[in-house]
Amino acid sequence: MNVTEASAIAIDLGAGSGRVVTVTCRAGRLDLEEAHRFPTPLFRDTETGYDCWDLDLIEAQAVHGLRLAQRQAPIQSVGIDSWGVDYVLLDGEQRRLGPAVSYRDGRTQGVLEQLLARMPAEQVYRRTGIQFLPLNTLVQLAQTAGRHPGWLRDAQHFLMLPDYLHYRLCGVMANEYSNASTTQMLDVAQRAWDPELLALAGLQPGRMISPVDPGTVLADLDRRFGAGPEAVVIAPATHDTASAIAAIPFEDDNEVFLSSGTWSLMGFESADHQANDQAFRFNFSSEGGVAGRYQILKTMTGLWPVQQLAKETGLDHAAMVQAAGQAPAWVSLIHPDDARFRNPPSMAAAIRAFCAETGQPEPASPGCLARCVFDSLALSYRTVLEQIRVLRGHQPTTIRIVGGGSQNRLLNQLCADACQIPVQAGPTETSAIGNACLQFLARDVFRSLAEAREHVRRSCAVETYLPSKSVPEQALGRFRTLQA
Repeated sequence: MNVTEASAIAIDLGAGSGRVVTVTCRAGRLDLEEAHRFPTPLFRDTETGYDCWDLDLIEAQAVHGLRLAQRQAPIQSVGIDSWGVDYVLLDGEQRRLGPAVSYRDGRTQGVLEQLLARMPAEQVYRRTGIQFLPLNTLVQLAQTAGRHPGWLRDAQHFLMLPDYLHYRLCGVMANEYSNASTTQMLDVAQRAWDPELLALAGLQPGRMISPVDPGTVLADLDRRFGAGPEAVVIAPATHDTASAIAAIPFEDDNEVFLSSGTWSLMGFESADHQANDQAFRFNFSSEGGVAGRYQILKTMTGLWPVQQLAKETGLDHAAMVQAAGQAPAWVSLIHPDDARFRNPPSMAAAIRAFCAETGQPEPASPGCLARCVFDSLALSYRTVLEQIRVLRGHQPTTIRIVGGGSQNRLLNQLCADACQIPVQAGPTETSAIGNACLQFLARDVFRSLAEAREHVRRSCAVETYLPSKSVPEQALGRFRTLQA
């Protein structure tokens, strides 16, 4: 292989859309060429009534993107990343058991509380270091054990979504570590499946594959895709957040990342996990990262409410941002992580109802609705930054916003104003870039994560936002009341 020029295909699946991107390393820089983009398909399963991912259509779109990418350059390697927590069960004949239920489905309501009655929350947290969320894999599986015990009884294989798609591309089953860490079933210190938590979820330990590290070469790409004999499938950091963080060109250890998309994930890199009392009280996660690192983070609702508002109003995201910029600031606020915003029939109605219940003006126009969300997200970031300051014992110097949300100039400025520290926005396609960088590391194109990040720094522009205004104390106090 000519390491002076190498390419990798990153299949980056988001909960809103997927993309197939060819990343080429040449002359010390990284070039991106998008081969295919598609909406991530959801459907309502007629048998169970659950909201589910259409895995067959996702696979078909990914393969179509591979074929389009192959027209750009011969395939050398391919890897897939996606959101965490969602999974696939296979029987002994490698047939799927039940649909791939989406984390947004409301089937897990009340299940977390039932689990914590069987194993205390602090004990679960000490073992896993993972934030308590009703959508965690542990909770989803416990619901399945109660409603569909046959699925777990017949299951011979448990795979996260990217693991399943890798299997479809190369015939090898593997659980990749970064995504396995999101399940709340992995021992945070041992980096191995916890037998008692597997039992709590209803899974048999013998069904679980020991996690492989990010950047593991799985097998040759199946020849039915028409690739050359040296094309391989590589498991990157299959959790998209871990791949995104791998691509952030940090300047020092005092910076905070904010992965901004459907979800907002805010935190910092660490050589050690932090499943301690303070992290437990703040409900932070110590998720598995790359190169032996952990990402200490809080998962929050991100741009999901605005994405849903855009669908309801018929406006695109850019138009929503423009309208929000013309709306008055700090008039109405929501608690974005309130359960009523998880997947309501109407996001606009849910926001108005929340504001009415809390004695605030009901946002009427699309711009006012979006402004309500953006202001609330910025104050969520401030709250988490204050918690990070306590966990680290010092004030962070910079927030690095990456992902699709880094293009939202209004929200970037609101973040800088609310947090009162500089914001560096970009790169946008960090999950795809990090995915490709881990493929390059596996193929010895890069010798270290630092070298990969230096290539990102040379290749991708960032935009700086400095604090220009402060948040009115009345608005800040009102938001803290909503969070209580």
